[in-house]
Amino acid sequence: MPSLATDYTVGDSTGWTTNMDYSTWTSGKTFAVGDTLVFNYGGGHTVDEVSASDYSSCAVGNSLTTDSSGATSITLKTPGTHYFICGVPGHCGNGMKLAVTVGGGGAAAGGGTATTPTTPTGTSTNTPTTTPRTTINNNSSSSTISPSITMLLITLVMALFMFSLP
Repeated sequence: MPSLATDYTVGDSTGWTTNMDYSTWTSGKTFAVGDTLVFNYGGGHTVDEVSASDYSSCAVGNSLTTDSSGATSITLKTPGTHYFICGVPGHCGNGMKLAVTVGGGGAAAGGGTATTPTTPTGTSTNTPTTTPRTTINNNSSSSTISPSITMLLITLVMALFMFSLP
């Protein structure tokens, strides 16, 4: 029998951005195993899942996963607290960090938590959608290339391009 799972758009219509109050966004939400976090963001941002200590210090060197596609969906597969930050230097410190506490499933699961950044930019009344979902074994994983390596590669390509111009 399919279980109910909820897709949560992180930050609602504001999306994944700096100076957003994600503790307010998680307030009143109940996250359960099988729910999906949908991160919508523009270029120049990433979604990195990190450990609790890397979350606290905004460190990205040991990210568990990272993605910079602009539309990242992460299915919450295990109970406990999951930590997400933007790996671009300075962005985590400006509010792009999210911690969600995931219950084991069902309506009795625990609520979400997050840090409080300095300046919230807006609020939204969007309601998450709940859809019946069956469990599908999905072995795909996000890229684990460090954002700093990505930036290094981009810099090298740009330098090569600049020196090849007449």
